[in-house]
Amino acid sequence: MKLFIVATPIGNLQDLTARGREVLSGVKLVFAEDTRVAAKLLAHIGATPRVIALHHHTEGAAMAKAIAELESAGEAALVSDAGTPGISDPGNQFIRELLDRAMDVEITPIPGPSSITAALSICGYPTDRFRVLGFPPHKNKRNKYFDEVAATEETVVVLESVHRIKKTLQDLNRVMPDRQMMVARELTKMFETIYRGTASEIDSQISDSETRGEFVIIITAK
Repeated sequence: MKLFIVATPIGNLQDLTARGREVLSGVKLVFAEDTRVAAKLLAHIGATPRVIALHHHTEGAAMAKAIAELESAGEAALVSDAGTPGISDPGNQFIRELLDRAMDVEITPIPGPSSITAALSICGYPTDRFRVLGFPPHKNKRNKYFDEVAATEETVVVLESVHRIKKTLQDLNRVMPDRQMMVARELTKMFETIYRGTASEIDSQISDSETRGEFVIIITAK
């Protein structure tokens, strides 16, 4: 058996690699975080594989069924909504299950877009070492999370949604008011915007009326 882990565009469909296009056009089965999102990409490249949902909540009988589908198909591709599966996206859970069951499966990465590496590539901060802390907790352990961000010696990557970006910038300002950072919004999309400065300076640049977008926050090393 063979499972391809395929990175997909984070916004601009032209960013799908030639190899990714070839794999998605050649397999008969695709596991997707959201079948509707995957269907749009597959239609764009003219591919017509069967698409099955596989996400964070896939477990138990649903996980067993996904594994049975892979065994039946012989080979398949796994995609997330955008970017690289398993990098702050679903994917690792399925791979872990295959490995734990000692399945005879070759797992092959098809590298490509990632919002994290895209933002790091333009930040201008040291990136020989960096730490990805993902999305801040909504409530529990939120203060502990930001204390950890402030204490980290390396360049730090934080992810955030449009609904909480202002609150997160205010929390960052509380624990590191003087630290320089870069905030990337809607990378590769029509409204891509890059903000640079301290947390309070960037907070003042982002309008309260923003209604869309995901954000990658890169904070310079101490």
